[in-house]
Amino acid sequence: MMLSCKAATRLASAAQDRKLTVSEQIQLRLHLAICNGCRNFTRQIGLIRSAGRRLADHLDDEN
Repeated sequence: MMLSCKAATRLASAAQDRKLTVSEQIQLRLHLAICNGCRNFTRQIGLIRSAGRRLADHLDDEN
């Protein structure tokens, strides 16, 4: 059964904090292969996470 967008975005968010199980990874990849909106969401949360890390590193360097 294909993941809903709600389930896919939850998994994409969870992947930022933990390693997904093989089953979760496969389900998410299958969903992302057909859903442009969820691909964009996944890309955006990755960019937000990366920007947050760069900001934190920059602030640490200042202190």
